[in-house]
Amino acid sequence: MSRRESPPPPPQLLGGQRGECEEERPERAEPLSDAEREIIQDTWGHVYKNCEDVGVSVLIRFFVNFPSAKQYFSQFREMEDPEEMEQSSQLRQHACRVMNALNTVVENLNDPEKVSSVLALVGKAHALKHKVEPIYFKILSGVILEVLSEDYPECFTAEVQLVWTKLMGALYWHVTGAYTEVGWLQVSSSAV
Repeated sequence: MSRRESPPPPPQLLGGQRGECEEERPERAEPLSDAEREIIQDTWGHVYKNCEDVGVSVLIRFFVNFPSAKQYFSQFREMEDPEEMEQSSQLRQHACRVMNALNTVVENLNDPEKVSSVLALVGKAHALKHKVEPIYFKILSGVILEVLSEDYPECFTAEVQLVWTKLMGALYWHVTGAYTEVGWLQVSSSAV
């Protein structure tokens, strides 16, 4: 079920659509309910206590399972060994940036304009400055979900995983919207 019409104003999940760009973008995720936002914020509280370690685990798994993603990182492009990656201060710094951006999203789930703004900045920086293929955001989202469900099995039940999957879909939608907005020609890829 594709949404071709304009959505109602907030409290939509994470802000409004961008009209003409929609044709090339993934289907928009359904808005999160109040209960779903609460589930995300509650589970995130457990994760964020160990944000640097979780972020490092996520990036290591991302780079080990999808080594082509390392092409965008001159500091650890040549690293093959997960232990070497774990010791890299640059990788740790990037892991913290990823986790802090996700924290900003989670903390502001009730403020769709703030979330949309944060994700637009992330998307535009990765499109214009870093030239990262947008499909890597989808891949990274899957890796994040995988690591969280393995590291926090008591929190990430099947129901919680569904809610987080819904959130990750919305994040990808917003990030790729920023790509489309700046003129990125290809939003999706067969890389997955």
